[in-house]
Amino acid sequence: MSTEDVMLTAGDAEVTVRPGNGCRIGSLRIGGVELLRQGERYGAFPMVPWCGRIENGRFRDGATVHQMPLNSPPHAIHGFARDAAWRTARSSATEAVFTYDLTDPWPYPGRVTQIVELTEDALTLRLGVETYGDSFPAQAGWHPWFNRSLDGGGEPVRIDFTPAWQEERGADHLPTGRRVDPGPGPWDDCFGMPDGVDVTLTWPGRLAVRVTSREQWVVVYDEQEAAVCVEPQTGPPNGLNTAPRLVTPIEPLETSTTWTWTRL
Repeated sequence: MSTEDVMLTAGDAEVTVRPGNGCRIGSLRIGGVELLRQGERYGAFPMVPWCGRIENGRFRDGATVHQMPLNSPPHAIHGFARDAAWRTARSSATEAVFTYDLTDPWPYPGRVTQIVELTEDALTLRLGVETYGDSFPAQAGWHPWFNRSLDGGGEPVRIDFTPAWQEERGADHLPTGRRVDPGPGPWDDCFGMPDGVDVTLTWPGRLAVRVTSREQWVVVYDEQEAAVCVEPQTGPPNGLNTAPRLVTPIEPLETSTTWTWTRL
């Protein structure tokens, strides 16, 4: 199995996956136009085995408290699979499968699988988290950095969505546990969409990309000048403590998102 970049093509859509750099989507080009912010930290990376911040890097599993490295002090953020080398299990012209074995400092043995599938008008990403032993809490999601403007110019992107609520954000950037009416941007906030994530990014006169997922949580981050982020995930930030999803020997954690584009 290899960690070399993998390229997928379908029609005029091209995707580059970088398993050696956190299995991130390093590039998504539609008709030669790059949609994702370029750079080693950007593209679109999987967040696993948790999403967003864990308060003080600590989470509880039963009576045991686990401490994760504080990679965004005073918290731990976005898991560490994005910093790891994944392996390519198989690939074709339009689909590829990648794996990553959970290891220290994560206290539970397990495996993460990401499937990337490209068609002429959509990109589908799937994540699965399995345990090799005991059950454990986990989260999974994606953190794409969409360019605010295409080709470095033109009108900036518009974000359209209708969440049912917004997680109130405390001064520590963590949800307080209160659900409030959605407020105006700019955002670094988690929203609830109980019928599934459904967010449309529109670059006027160019492209529209609809980000969907069956999950009900999405973080929208648009405080940076260069890019905006729409992050479908299986639970809210700090969810290992507040809304844990258990990975068990008979029930893996599985999630997916699809980005569908239309030309305007």
